[in-house]
Amino acid sequence: MSNFVKSKKRELVVIVAICIMACIFTILNPIYMTGKNFLSIMQQATINGILAIGMTYAIISGGIDLSIGCTFAIVIVTVGKMTVSGLNPVLAIFLGILLGAAMGAINGLLITKMKLQPFIATLGTMSVYRGIAYVVTGGWPVLDIPDAFRTLLSKRISSLGGVNIYMFIFFAVAIVAGIVLAKTKFGNYIYAVGGNEEAAKLSGVNVDRAKIKAYAVTGVCAAIAGMIQLASLGTGEPTAGSGYELDAIAAAAIGGTRMAGGKGTILGTVFGAILLAALKIGLIVLNVDTFWQYIVTGIIIIIAAYFEFIQEKFASIVAKKEVK
Repeated sequence: MSNFVKSKKRELVVIVAICIMACIFTILNPIYMTGKNFLSIMQQATINGILAIGMTYAIISGGIDLSIGCTFAIVIVTVGKMTVSGLNPVLAIFLGILLGAAMGAINGLLITKMKLQPFIATLGTMSVYRGIAYVVTGGWPVLDIPDAFRTLLSKRISSLGGVNIYMFIFFAVAIVAGIVLAKTKFGNYIYAVGGNEEAAKLSGVNVDRAKIKAYAVTGVCAAIAGMIQLASLGTGEPTAGSGYELDAIAAAAIGGTRMAGGKGTILGTVFGAILLAALKIGLIVLNVDTFWQYIVTGIIIIIAAYFEFIQEKFASIVAKKEVK
């Protein structure tokens, strides 16, 4: 039991923070702790959670993806146009995932083959991808998304109290991504590359391939999140996803993903996304201006990053004492 607590202490800290925050918001407004509000929190967490899962792969590999919101937008408008033109919804979803993977892989290629810094590479593609989204649509939203597509990804399950099917998609993505990261060679390679790239090379790891795959996963998650939003809203906006990279980074950082790379878990990221969603819904319940959400999100990123610094310092002190 003690080993479990030690290995999952960051996740447990986030869970405790969620519980404390829920209690505070409930005291301030009892409406917060209702079934309907809980569903709102999970709905809010779904999009950001899936994006954050992809971002976690990029950060653990030692990078970052600032273009994730724009990948999100391109997939939305492209898949939207395909479904409106009459393409089979299942095929449209498959093509959307391939598109996301390709766009993520392009980021990986720029970083590995052209030796660009992840920040610079994805800053550039962020602008390029956003421009493509506008070009594809002419700046106009894609309207009248077919019900067949919307039902596949956003159907409400009345027998489960009106839970949307995309919540199960969120947890399915989290489970698959968590298993891949924790139980496969690919996952081990990503941790190794992010922890010490030179040591990974000397160990025989194909660093370039691992990074390209990590960014492809980031793109796939952006595509899935985008298609869920498309199905939920029924329209595809070329402006969609603006600023979403900030929330994705915040969720990953809150969950314990080290911004320098080499450390993080999908479980922590999921709880980080839920904490952010719970906070935003709480501010809405209390009628706090939504502009304050940006301020609060930024503060949380700083606190989460500093908490990681304190945790590493403490671990270093303990290790030195044990040696003595």
